[in-house]
Amino acid sequence: MRDYVDDVAQVAASLTAPPVVIGHSMGGFIVQKYLENHAPPAAVLLASVPPQGAFNTALKLGGRHPALFLKANLTMTMYPMVSTPALAREAFFSADLPEAALNAYWAKLQDESFTGFLDMLMLDLPKPVKTPPPVLVLGAERDSIFGPDAVNATARRFGVNAEWLPGIAHDAMLDTGWRSAADAILAWLNRTLPPDPTPQ
Repeated sequence: MRDYVDDVAQVAASLTAPPVVIGHSMGGFIVQKYLENHAPPAAVLLASVPPQGAFNTALKLGGRHPALFLKANLTMTMYPMVSTPALAREAFFSADLPEAALNAYWAKLQDESFTGFLDMLMLDLPKPVKTPPPVLVLGAERDSIFGPDAVNATARRFGVNAEWLPGIAHDAMLDTGWRSAADAILAWLNRTLPPDPTPQ
């Protein structure tokens, strides 16, 4: 997981001004780790892995598909959990996402770092930040991976109330209601950050 954080830090340092950091799911975990040593102007955590890690989520997934979860752990790859379009829909998307879009997204799915998964379980959890930047915590109403308990735990860590995206599943930036997720982030940024003085 530190490799991902280092990548974010390297790109952020190359920009002319510190960027707002936005992380979805595992990306939200990476943002939380990034905040341990960096001070961006703001951060957004969208359907994020909670600060307590993904252990409870892993148990839930294991209970839902025990044979696939066993295979994933024996082979050290989480891909079996999303190895068909139907499994991908169950994990990431709403039931009303068109079949063509589902198949197109599923075809692009790739494996993820298993050691990164272990870090998210318990090996390298985010440390509390004494003076965090403004943080928006967004939960998705139809999220089958990180439900209200996880989203609210993330919000408590940063001393804020979670905001909710109605009718959206885990992959909020790709699901049928993606525009409402984008609008919620933009509206929060406009309320939270001072106007950009750069002429347009």
